[in-house]
Amino acid sequence: MSDAAPTAAPLTAGTLADVVALLAGHRLAVLTGAGVSTDSGIPDYRGPDSPPRTPMTFQQFVGDAAFRRHYWARNHVGWRHVHRTLPNAGHRALAALEHRGVVGGLITQNVDLLHEAAGSHHVIDLHGRYDRVVCLSCGTVVPRADLADRLDALNPGFVESVGTVGDVEIAPDADAVIERTSHFVVADCDVCGGMLKPDIVYFGETVPRERVERAYAMVDAGDALLVAGSSLTVQSGLRFVRHAAQTGKPVVIVNRGATRGDRHATLTLDAGTSPTLTALAESLPDLPHPA
Repeated sequence: MSDAAPTAAPLTAGTLADVVALLAGHRLAVLTGAGVSTDSGIPDYRGPDSPPRTPMTFQQFVGDAAFRRHYWARNHVGWRHVHRTLPNAGHRALAALEHRGVVGGLITQNVDLLHEAAGSHHVIDLHGRYDRVVCLSCGTVVPRADLADRLDALNPGFVESVGTVGDVEIAPDADAVIERTSHFVVADCDVCGGMLKPDIVYFGETVPRERVERAYAMVDAGDALLVAGSSLTVQSGLRFVRHAAQTGKPVVIVNRGATRGDRHATLTLDAGTSPTLTALAESLPDLPHPA
């Protein structure tokens, strides 16, 4: 698919009533970003009030043992926070809309699995899932909870030594900021001894092609695309907005602050996702489920 800018409808900043009027009667494909999970206590990398961050890249992770050790030490604490995080009203509203036939499928850039926890069934976890770990050598996939047990055994007292989860900064990829990690012991694959990596797409890494094609098909199957809580800064999400606009589908973007996809949108709403999605669930009429 070409990255050339498509011919799109001019940007229209609308109201909630405008969004309801535009989407009523349409089966929706939905794309969500970190802004949907902020009300569950998971900070957004790129929200208007977010501090500057420099996430670890795939190249740093695989190419430098010190970076890799630092990542796993941080993740070992941050993972515990995400593991106990609960869906918020926005997640629940999208699940309700799916059950009522309004949402045909959901593509999320988040790795927190909160859409699934809320009851959404047709979900594509575009950037992976925080609850799995993959071996880069043999491809073995193991539950993150199993690795947590191994890391606890290799690093007794580590979590207690850095304080409670409430005392460290948590990031959307199940990271936490910890300064002193040089003594942390990293676990290798217990099948082949290879390098373990969270089953998450890092910066500098590409989303698997099969996953991308399923997401395009989900957008094509919808009558309109609703984007919620994503700045669309990275191409992995923006491409679906471009695709929907190029194929003539209405595109609605709900986000706090401007996004990179605004110029492709039919309608934008500068608002929080939880109250907006809740209002949509209360206002949009049911649709029959596809056969």
